[in-house]
Amino acid sequence: EEDAMARYRSPLVSRYAKRREAFNFSERKKFGTWRRLWLYLAQAEKSLGLPITDEQIREMEANLDNIDFKMAAEEEKKLRHDVMAHVHTFAHCCPKAAAIIHLGATSCYVGDNTDLIVLRDGFNLLLPKLARVISRLADFAEKYADMPALGFTHYQPAQLTTVGKRCCLWIQDLCMDLQSLERARDDLRFRGVKGTTGTQASFLQLFEGDHSKVEELDRLVTAKAGFKRAYMVTGQTYSRKVDIGVLAVLASLGASIHKICTDIRLLANLKEIEEPFEKDQIGSSAMPYKRNPMRSERCCSLARHLMTLVMDPLQTAAVQWFERTLDDSANRRVCLAEAFLTADIILSTLQNVSEGLVVYPKVIERRIRQELPFMATENIIMAMVKAGGNRQDCHEKIRVLSQQAAAVVKQEGGDNDFIARVRADPYFSPIHKQLESLLDPSSFTGRAPQQVAKFLKEEVRPALIPYQSQMGGKIELAL
Repeated sequence: EEDAMARYRSPLVSRYAKRREAFNFSERKKFGTWRRLWLYLAQAEKSLGLPITDEQIREMEANLDNIDFKMAAEEEKKLRHDVMAHVHTFAHCCPKAAAIIHLGATSCYVGDNTDLIVLRDGFNLLLPKLARVISRLADFAEKYADMPALGFTHYQPAQLTTVGKRCCLWIQDLCMDLQSLERARDDLRFRGVKGTTGTQASFLQLFEGDHSKVEELDRLVTAKAGFKRAYMVTGQTYSRKVDIGVLAVLASLGASIHKICTDIRLLANLKEIEEPFEKDQIGSSAMPYKRNPMRSERCCSLARHLMTLVMDPLQTAAVQWFERTLDDSANRRVCLAEAFLTADIILSTLQNVSEGLVVYPKVIERRIRQELPFMATENIIMAMVKAGGNRQDCHEKIRVLSQQAAAVVKQEGGDNDFIARVRADPYFSPIHKQLESLLDPSSFTGRAPQQVAKFLKEEVRPALIPYQSQMGGKIELAL
């Protein structure tokens, strides 16, 4: 056997992906599903009166996973057709059923229907992981709902928010993604039993012109595959527009995670919040003191790839001629699997990050102290007016003192001494005793704590109820 290290392997599988997710896009899952689809077709055709025996059905059932991959590869080399190679391989271990396997079907009967099953199963694997990330972040938001933190607009100091409220911005985006993924999964239909150009002509011939039996065949096979509905019209393939909808919601999830992990990276630079860091982890080969946010960086890196993948199905759908062309096939082999695997990896990584976020309250407080004095100027003016002062005089005094304090910060690199200047100015003596309460950070966070509580209770927790039994324990990353 050739040395595995001497061949390219996708890092998505060799480095990052979990086993169940990799299996969903594996050859074994694909060809095992093909055989199940041939069985469903034979069972349905038999139930509607075609001459298929119980013995033939039992033989197919007994060999669903008995796949000789070596024989299939040799057949494909000879026939240059993957579906017929597997028809022959299945027929080889089912000699009694050989004559009725794939009866009336086209290659897309197994190809496209399997893709739809795999896409549905892919969503079912992703959704609990997304719910877990939301749940972990919801716990974090609840814990820090009241902790004041400096807010930023344009990455410049703005009004205060709370650590938990900022986290709710992340959660809200992910809740939208949860809804979008659920909708995309539930909107998937089966291609069903449609024949070579989607007209069901071969099945109409098998059932001697009985349209109701052809419709019932389509309905039976669709139900056996676990779908409620099939697409009413197809060409040879289901519309490639379906793939756009699938990858668009995954790309949107990628954008959400990129934003969240960028925020975490910026907060790590500010030393306010850090992702988990193992005891023996090395941040830099040259700088021993470094603690790089490498997991968040990995999420951003892979999310960028996920966002670009939606361009593939967009262009594929645009160039499908009439009932179908085959320039979709090779492209779809790559982009559909990669999108789900990439989404899975970044969700697993973000779950790990969200389970171990480290908050540094003293650093957060210090940053507030540097900026809060300027934000408190309006409160100081109001307090002075209440104490009998003149609003315009007070405004001018504060303007002068705040510019002096800003010069100390920007030109001398010193701390913000605005409040010390207010304390030293006799003009402000009527409110000197109130300064502490006027500078209480919690009085500057508005309704942030209440918003967190309401949002988590009314929107987030209810959305997670369907996934309650799948919340599981903490996740460990392989790398």
